Amino acid sequence: MDHDIMKSGITKTKTMLDRSYQLSGRLRESLHTTRKLLVLAVALCALVTGSLVHADIQSQINNLNSQNIQAQSSLSQLQQQASSYQNAIALLQNQISAIQTAIAASQAKQVQLTQQIAIDKQQIAQKKLSLADDIKTMYINGSMTTIEELATSKNLSDYIDAEQYRTDVQNDLTTTITTIANLETQVQAHKEQVAQLLQTQQQQQAQATTDQANEQQLLSLNQSQQSQYNQQIAANDSRISQLVAEQAAINGQYAGTVKVAASTGGGACNIGQGSGGYPWCNAPFTFNSSPIDPNGFPERQCTSFAYWYFTSIENRPLQVSGNAGQWWLTANQPVDQTPEVGAIGVEPENEPPHYSPYGHVMIVLALPGTTYQGSLPYTSQADGIQVPPGDVLVMSMNENEEGDFMIQTWPADTLYYIH
Repeated sequence: MDHDIMKSGITKTKTMLDRSYQLSGRLRESLHTTRKLLVLAVALCALVTGSLVHADIQSQINNLNSQNIQAQSSLSQLQQQASSYQNAIALLQNQISAIQTAIAASQAKQVQLTQQIAIDKQQIAQKKLSLADDIKTMYINGSMTTIEELATSKNLSDYIDAEQYRTDVQNDLTTTITTIANLETQVQAHKEQVAQLLQTQQQQQAQATTDQANEQQLLSLNQSQQSQYNQQIAANDSRISQLVAEQAAINGQYAGTVKVAASTGGGACNIGQGSGGYPWCNAPFTFNSSPIDPNGFPERQCTSFAYWYFTSIENRPLQVSGNAGQWWLTANQPVDQTPEVGAIGVEPENEPPHYSPYGHVMIVLALPGTTYQGSLPYTSQADGIQVPPGDVLVMSMNENEEGDFMIQTWPADTLYYIH
């Protein structure tokens, strides 16, 4: 089976440069917004150092990004916990404040009761003095016989008045004794109630203070853990920046001059954009079977063009196997997702936006947001080609599944690049 046979029946409209120097024809599908990580499961905080090959640098970057994703997830959980701790601390503070208010009220009540007790004691002392007089009077009168009382009375009316007075004194004595006893009992009971209430309030305050201290300790530990995760994320970001710089330096060592359209003659693969210098442009093309080129790839297929150009024009060594969409996994050269002029762009098998079962390979002509000034048979060197941000300008064979040479833009983040 051909190395880059595309899925039969899939219609792919292309963006092509016509003779009016405009990109037209192919409607690009929505950009692939997420990059596939080479390694998904990594140990948090594990940093690999030392001299590494280029592909390992991308693996490190992916690992560090994965670590940061995990760290950020843990950090978000800690922030939620911290919020619950802070809410608990605030609620406990409200409880403590309410209890302190209640304690202040109870203490004020104690002062009031103390004052009331002093007043009551003063009243009791006065009543005791009055009671002493009453008892003295009753004692004097009580020692007389009825005949003596009658004899000492001026008349019967005086005797009756004296008898009534004694009865009144006895009643008053009983009432006074009862009042004093009740007053003492009430004041003492009230005092005990307030003391008990105050003790309970103080216990509640102590418990709330302890709970608040525990929540504060948890919050401090939580914030310490957050700080550690933030430091780790910052360290990973710094390391990623270093790796990207290393990656760019290595890419620069491999970067070559793209010699597009070195041969612009006609041929079966030329549909108005030249042939890119491809030497087997006039080979017969069959979708499922084509002649094999000297490199071992079906002629006028994307693999044949990309391998020929990369090794013969760019003079870079390359060993690959499998379909076009597998080259990023089997290439013996550095592979990453950083576009580079002259690199082979690989659309993986069954990846968005095209979901081709065999993938596609192409040569990068220009980077996102740049102006391509290379030589093309149908555009002015002075005018150049403006590459949209987010796209790369590429050339390839058989992207239209008809064995033709084409130049077009491609979403940069959907490709892996062989350097």
